[in-house]
This record gives sequence, structure tokens and C-alpha cells, in this order.
Amino acid sequence: MNAPESPKAAAARKSDANEGGGFLLGLTAYALWGVLPIYFKIVEVLPAPDVVAHRVVWSLPLLVVLVAITRRGEKLKAAGAQPRTIAMLTVTALLIGGNWLLYVYAVTSGHILAASFGYYLNPLANVLLGRFVLREKLSRLQWAAVAIAGAGISVLAAGALGQLWISLTLCATFALYGLLRKIVAADPVTGLAIETGLLFPIALLWLGWQASRGVSVMGNSTTLMVLLMLAGVVSTTPLLLFTAAAKRLPYSTLGMLQFIAPTLQFLIAVLLYSEPFSATNAIAFAAIWSALGLYVTALVRHARADVTPPE
Repeated sequence: MNAPESPKAAAARKSDANEGGGFLLGLTAYALWGVLPIYFKIVEVLPAPDVVAHRVVWSLPLLVVLVAITRRGEKLKAAGAQPRTIAMLTVTALLIGGNWLLYVYAVTSGHILAASFGYYLNPLANVLLGRFVLREKLSRLQWAAVAIAGAGISVLAAGALGQLWISLTLCATFALYGLLRKIVAADPVTGLAIETGLLFPIALLWLGWQASRGVSVMGNSTTLMVLLMLAGVVSTTPLLLFTAAAKRLPYSTLGMLQFIAPTLQFLIAVLLYSEPFSATNAIAFAAIWSALGLYVTALVRHARADVTPPE
């Protein structure tokens, strides 16, 4: 007869299950973000602010349906009644709105590589925020990974000074967004619904103003119109997966997963849209993935060390 599971072992098993689910959620979110440039290239006939406005406008109905299906109405009211929660979500709404705007501009203006560099910076920023803000511990091997990735990104920055402001701004806005969403008292669906609701009037006013100037805000074809209406699904799905993962994973682990998205963007920029790939890019690419390998090795070692022996 097996001995009953101790509370410590049960808690460890539950934590491992949460982290495993969080890892899959984060992996999917970053993979979807990685191929997102293709979508924005298709709709690039519209200016970046119009595309971002469509992202917001068409995301809100989807989120309202999600809130209803998952019965989060009470949670939405509770979060809306907390001034601190609303204040934090206002900040996160502005951060993600600014991040979207700059990202769409970067993609549609031929700077996908600069955008990918910015998101290569993000894992470093997340690891450091996890260490110094959330007090998550890093091993020597993890610090070595951070140092190697930092060296690789320095090479990238040196080779792309003209677009460095794009990279740095994308990094800062998304790293801060992820940190605040991890600590705000709202679940992923509720928080994103409030953020989108806060941005919705701005987006609607922008599209209305554009239309009053004679600008075709729905594009010049039925296909483009349908694609714009799908902007809500395209935008909301990976963001929901990301915020769910952020609740389940250590922030430093989430940061290292983020190498997936910029790598896919990097490959799309070079192979699909023929942006130049230099020797500098190759050196930085090798350094960054070496760092990722070290970091994953450190995580595996830590997980094995934490396994509770059978009683």
C-alpha cells in the first residue's frame, strides 16, 4: 500500500503541473507572434495606426464573448471596482498599445529585423526584472547565459544603430507590460478585456476621424476587409496565451521562451522578405541561441534537484 502523499510533495507536483502547462502556453504564444509579420505585411496598404485601431476594435467583441462564456462577469466587476487594478491596467493598456503601434510600423516599413532585435532584447530584460524586481534567483549557469546573450545582442545593436530606437522601445514596452500583467490582480481574460475596453474609444475615434477625411479605413477589397475584421483573433489569441503563461511561470523562464518569436521573425525577414543578413547577424544569432541552450540546461538541472524522493 502506498504511503499518503505529503503536503510538500503535493504542492511540488501541483507547481510542476502549473509550470508544464505554462510552458506550453508560452511556447504557443511566442510561435504565433513569430509568424505575425506575415499578417501585417498583407494588410500594409493601411497605415500602422489604422491597423492597430482595427486590432483594438475587433478584439473587444471577441473578449466580451470570452468573458460571457467563461462566466467572468463578476470578476470583471470586481476588478473594475479596484482603483489600483484599473490604474495598473491603464498603464498596461498604454504600454501594449504603444508596442503594437511601433511593431506594425516596423513590419510595414521594412524593419522586421529591427523588431526582431527588440524582442531578442526582451528575454534579457525579463530575466533581469525577474531577478531584481521579483527577487527570482539565478544560478551561475543562468547568469552566464544572460552574459552570452547580452554579448550577442550588443553585436546586433552595433550592426543596426539606425533602427536601434525601434528595438529598445519595443523591448522596454513589452518587458514592462509583462511584468505588470504578472503582478496585477486580474486573470488573463479579465485583464485583457479591461485593457481593450480602455483603448476602444481611442481606436474608434481614430477610425472615425480617418473616415471623415475620406480615408478608406476598411481597405479596398473584400479580402482586406475580412482580414482586418480578423485582427481581433490574430491579436487576442497570443496575448491571452502569454498572460496565462506569465501567471504560471517564473518570469525569467518566460523571458527565455521569448527567443522563439524573434527567431521566427528573423527568419521570415531574411528568407521571405529578403532583408539583408550579414556576418554580424550570424555571430549574434549563434551567441543568442548558445545562451538559450545554457539557460535551458540550468532549468533542467534545477528541476532535477527539486524532485522530491519517494517516501
